Amino acid sequence: MAKVKQLLSFFLILFLLAACSSNSSSSNNGGESSDISGDLSFYTSQPDEDAQKLVDAFNEKYPDVNVEIFRSGTEEVISKIQAEQQAGEVQADVLLVADAVTFESLKAEDMLLSYKSNEISEIPEEFVDKDGMYTGTKVMATILAINTDKVTNAPDSWQVLASEEAKEQAIMPSPLYSGAAAYNLGVFTRGDEFNWEFYEKLKDNQIMVTEGNGAVQQAVASGEKAYGMVVDYIVARAKAEGSPIDLIYPKEGVPVITEPIAIMKETKNEKAAKAFVDFVLSEDGQNLAAEIGYTPIRKGIKAPEGLKTIEEMKVLNAELNELYQDREADKEEFSKLFGDQ
Repeated sequence: MAKVKQLLSFFLILFLLAACSSNSSSSNNGGESSDISGDLSFYTSQPDEDAQKLVDAFNEKYPDVNVEIFRSGTEEVISKIQAEQQAGEVQADVLLVADAVTFESLKAEDMLLSYKSNEISEIPEEFVDKDGMYTGTKVMATILAINTDKVTNAPDSWQVLASEEAKEQAIMPSPLYSGAAAYNLGVFTRGDEFNWEFYEKLKDNQIMVTEGNGAVQQAVASGEKAYGMVVDYIVARAKAEGSPIDLIYPKEGVPVITEPIAIMKETKNEKAAKAFVDFVLSEDGQNLAAEIGYTPIRKGIKAPEGLKTIEEMKVLNAELNELYQDREADKEEFSKLFGDQ
């Protein structure tokens, strides 16, 4: 009888050790693919096609997860989340939008779940929130785009947008819609070479303000406008497809966003959400980003042809907390200057 009890105790210990090992693996890596299932709501500002490619690749590894995508400009995505919060139930599980300033706001409101993926060891430390609330997923610079049929001498400065040759011939995204544009506004207006005077000059030069970066790229590629202020990857993509468009990294430098990813605190599917974050930051996920045309943020993966890596860029930046604290005031000032565009 004593031997039977010893055997039972031995098997019970083995069972508990196996269970603990399984739980540990799940909590660190989002669980095995067979354990990941259910619905996942993904809110993003990525272009529809790119967001779908990301979800399709994730589903190849996790076929039992049904991912629903909500896509719009960063400012509209955040407005939707805020409205859901006020209604008492945030629908999003995972959020991937333009810039760290946006996530600082959500962090301050205690709306994010801390998760330090095992993959962050391969992400530069400056792009990872120290509390694990969000992590950058790619490197996206705002550059100067030109229509090569209309501009024969390529400029090397942002100041061309305020020049006589660019009068009524330039276009930029609105910071009231685009998170990248809102970040640019904060950075440019705090730089010694620019300040609000730069935006006043753009206004005087009758620059067109449109909703998002995609509309800017299309206007320049079509020849409707000769110059544009726009994120680099969509210009490189259009150029590779044969459009008469080129991108210039101006000598003064470029603002850079990292399109971070985060898990909402009220997620209803934490396992799947963690698995999704892991995938986006993984080597497979970052290789996919490069294939789509983005500069990956993970170490050791090359930028697509035509784009610079973060090491090759002269980066314009400003203090993150100041950008977060002043974003709404910056947008109000922009509205006063340009109207409600």
